[in-house]
Amino acid sequence: MSRGHTDVAEAMRDEACPVTEVLDRVAGKWSIGILTAAAHGPVRFTELERAINGISRRMLTLNLRRLERDGLLVRTVYPTVQPKVEYSLTPMARELHASLIGLVGWAERHRSAVIEARAAYDTVAKQGPDAG
Repeated sequence: MSRGHTDVAEAMRDEACPVTEVLDRVAGKWSIGILTAAAHGPVRFTELERAINGISRRMLTLNLRRLERDGLLVRTVYPTVQPKVEYSLTPMARELHASLIGLVGWAERHRSAVIEARAAYDTVAKQGPDAG
């Protein structure tokens, strides 16, 4: 492999690494739901639990901690007799939420086209390798 090719491969890896790392964190199964639910203002644990279908308490707790560690959520504890805990988005997460809204809009606009493309692909694939 030539030195120029190696430099290009390293540059691509260096650029892709942060993107992949961030997407792994925020595009997880539960992260998007949590960020979307918390975008409407401070939200309590039980409100998040009700808003996100299928998430267990343990999985919600783990994801909340991870998002807090990544600087996307702020956890506020109010020292009352029954401790009250709220989660809210950081400015960085609000910016991310705006991008997620764009992605959701794209998915909604193109859902039927993706379904049609899959059906067409599957039809050709069933006919065998010589058909396409």
